[in-house]
Amino acid sequence: MFRKTLFALTFSAGTALSAHAMSLADSLVKAAPAADPKVIRLALDAAQCATAHGMSPSSRLAVIDYSRPSTEPRLWVFDLQRRALLNQELVAHGRNTGDNYAQHFSNTPGSLQSSIGLFRTLDTYNGNNGYSLRMEGLDAGFNDLAQERAIVMHGAPYVNAKLSKANARIGRSWGCPAVRMGVAHQIIDALKGGQFVFSYYPDQKWLSSSRFLNCKANTTVASAN
Repeated sequence: MFRKTLFALTFSAGTALSAHAMSLADSLVKAAPAADPKVIRLALDAAQCATAHGMSPSSRLAVIDYSRPSTEPRLWVFDLQRRALLNQELVAHGRNTGDNYAQHFSNTPGSLQSSIGLFRTLDTYNGNNGYSLRMEGLDAGFNDLAQERAIVMHGAPYVNAKLSKANARIGRSWGCPAVRMGVAHQIIDALKGGQFVFSYYPDQKWLSSSRFLNCKANTTVASAN
């Protein structure tokens, strides 16, 4: 009788955890209907994999979909605890990454190209681009030189809808995911201090080799605090 009860409790707990993980993905997809559900799920899988391998849980998650044109919102910031969308915004790619559409990505210093993969946010500072957020690249070979390259999140006047209408694209950075000046402070404050940022592009080499995208962990990434 004890064994049956213990099995029932263990099964129920495992089922509840699995259902919670699934409902988190579903909640984020529902909160951002303009985003690609596949990309959101990949981002959540990557963050969960990182957590399962010893990284601290994140309460926020930013998703950048570089397969979309720069003239469309392609940055989504989620509150994982509330399962809510905080921001849906334009975001720039690197000058040598492409024109309106991103096509070329690099991890090489001086390339002026964006990097794909999973990042972890660090501290903030005030630099040449104002209030900025340092990021650590976690994907070996794809973005792990982000700090050396000074790839940070910052506000930029060239990221705006008016410019996109005039030039059929927004302005481009030196590889940083730059956002509108009017929302930069808010987004940076939401993401500072150890949150995950996931930059997506359908690069087959990255999709097949990233350790964060080829992980079967079921650990939840949302912070318990």
